[in-house]
Amino acid sequence: MKTRTVLAVTGILIMGYAVAGALHDPDLAPAGVLTFLAGVLVVHDVIWMPALLAAGAVITRLVPRRRRPAVIAATICAAAITVVALPLVLGFGRPADNPSALPSAYGRNVIVVLLVVSVAALLRRRPAKGRKNSERPGRNVRGAGDG
Repeated sequence: MKTRTVLAVTGILIMGYAVAGALHDPDLAPAGVLTFLAGVLVVHDVIWMPALLAAGAVITRLVPRRRRPAVIAATICAAAITVVALPLVLGFGRPADNPSALPSAYGRNVIVVLLVVSVAALLRRRPAKGRKNSERPGRNVRGAGDG
């Protein structure tokens, strides 16, 4: 519980610092910031979370229980990497008259990164066979879905 409190206080302090910096910025356009924040909220709640929940439901049905955590983590990482890299892969912002802007083969590089994420998920070590269920994290914990 102490770690959670420290993380929450740290997050609040960082957000306070960001807000204070924004309020002292003479070029701040409050309407633009509010529009951006509303757009982020809508995209998160209407697109991102339902997509993650649907992917989790599919993974739960198709992937064996002991492989699920690695597959879920890899799926979330792959989705985040794809969303961040998509503008570069599609070439948004690349001026036609300047070939040195965004010069890399972003499509190939994203595929390589996604393959690394997939291999890491496949190579995830399984828990030792000699461990009892009571020694495994999250097992036999009240309220953890066991009844």
